[in-house]
Amino acid sequence: MGKLKIVWSRELPAAPSSVTVIKDSAHRYFLSFVVEIQPEVLLRTDSSVGIDLGIKTFATFSDGTKVDAPKPLKKRIKKYQKLSKSLSHKTKGSKRYEKARVRVAKFHAKLKDTRTDFLHKLSTEIIRENQTVVLEDLNVSGMVKKRCDPATTPVARERAPRDRKLSRAISDLGWRTFRTFLEGKAEKYGRDFRVISRP
Repeated sequence: MGKLKIVWSRELPAAPSSVTVIKDSAHRYFLSFVVEIQPEVLLRTDSSVGIDLGIKTFATFSDGTKVDAPKPLKKRIKKYQKLSKSLSHKTKGSKRYEKARVRVAKFHAKLKDTRTDFLHKLSTEIIRENQTVVLEDLNVSGMVKKRCDPATTPVARERAPRDRKLSRAISDLGWRTFRTFLEGKAEKYGRDFRVISRP
């Protein structure tokens, strides 16, 4: 691995008991520390919020506030298509293929970082400001997997491209990750997180 320059994302709250070195598909290295911390409970508040997730507007709160998502893939879709096309023209296993693969991996890594940063900041703000957070239960995995068989009917063939775009848009938003962040932070800070069933 050699000598690497470390950029700390945060100061360690305590001496680590172990560390794991992780290398992702974009050839980036990460250090994951295991540390023991004391539970932090925020002061109680009378505020509560209901959240409705959507595609055009990422989240609409019960008080009418709306939050738009960065949609990193949508803004860079042409670049992604160009990188993917370049990769598909390379011979698998060759040096040029590996270089093209890393470029695609770095592209995806940047998208993920942008999305994760947005979701972390929004979920932290919601948890800090509200004692109770209510989120609609969305069948995200089912919506993403939704596909029409082009061989069935003309209507199915017409809907197939729209379904692909819908799946891509949902994945770009990161609904599932957002729910996971809210659940984890609510438990960590002593907040009440609820999920209501779809009508």
